[in-house]
Amino acid sequence: MGAALFEPLTLRGLTVRNRIVVSPMQTYSAPDAEPTAWHTAHLTRFALGGAGLVMVEATAVTPDGRSTDQDLGLWSDQQTDALAALVGDMHECGAPVGLQLQHAGRKAFTSPPWHGFSSVAIPAGEKVLGPDTRPASEGGHSPHPMTQADMDRLISAYRDAALRANKAGVDLIEIHMAHGYLLHSFLSPLSNGRDDAYGGSLKGLMRFPMHVVEAVRSVWPSDKPLACRISSVDGVGIGWSIEDSRALVARLKQAGVDLIDCSSGGMVLPKKEMLLPRRAGFQVPFAADLRRSAGIATMAVGLITDPRHAEEIIVEGQADLVALGRQMLADPNWAVGAATALMGQSGYARWPRPFGWWLDRRSRSSHIAG
Repeated sequence: MGAALFEPLTLRGLTVRNRIVVSPMQTYSAPDAEPTAWHTAHLTRFALGGAGLVMVEATAVTPDGRSTDQDLGLWSDQQTDALAALVGDMHECGAPVGLQLQHAGRKAFTSPPWHGFSSVAIPAGEKVLGPDTRPASEGGHSPHPMTQADMDRLISAYRDAALRANKAGVDLIEIHMAHGYLLHSFLSPLSNGRDDAYGGSLKGLMRFPMHVVEAVRSVWPSDKPLACRISSVDGVGIGWSIEDSRALVARLKQAGVDLIDCSSGGMVLPKKEMLLPRRAGFQVPFAADLRRSAGIATMAVGLITDPRHAEEIIVEGQADLVALGRQMLADPNWAVGAATALMGQSGYARWPRPFGWWLDRRSRSSHIAG
């Protein structure tokens, strides 16, 4: 008995063993902006747990691009070396590694979520960057409207981070263009009120994010896939729309992007306006829509917790990959557990042999005993 969820998928030169991805989840646990033994323990357990691809959390391309002072970064050789060690351990535990590159933009210089995501003091010589002066939320930092020089600096920073990621052995890069961070803030008319070439029309809203994508693709090896995470919509009938996402994804495909990670939201909406109601698989329709309209591989994410639901998404062609976040925190072995849930006894062959051999025999023994 097989399962579509456990069929391999090839993107350029990368083949993942199944369709299960561990989402990039910020853990706010990097005081020196580089991975530690804690990150190794946190991420390798997902590799041992059978995921087809494990994403390293949002990693800032510049110091001012971090959400908090506990975020990962990739702007120095020391950080590159630390990332290479982490990647090597994850490979040894059986999974290819994705890395999410990001700049927090208007959401920079905040506290971790357990301290309320409140604004913290901006270090001397630093500034919060955004399309215009509007803060991300009430009481947030007022951004410095980015100049062409600011944009050029960040385009170079993204390019350099991609080069460092390749040196560290990363298999896939995902550019974070969602959730109200810098690139999304340029895309959304809710946060971009510019009247120059980087605002106004849809083409103007997309201009700076597309320059970033093109810069990364220009240095990222041709045999390695490039992904983008987007907010497919800002909310229900407000701001960035699914029609806008279709136009963006068509451009991204032309620029050499191979995979679209379909999320939503991230903007603080005006009163009485709604984010999408959260229910199981609430963002899956966006993955299906963009997969169909652009002819590009998509990843579905958002309250996917049941293996049979994940299997259904793949079987019905709604997405090519499914990504799980908090469910993986609760159960790092979710992927191999899904194998036994969908394929019965034969699913134990998907576990690492030192685990699966024993668990298979325990299962058989319990059946006999019953």
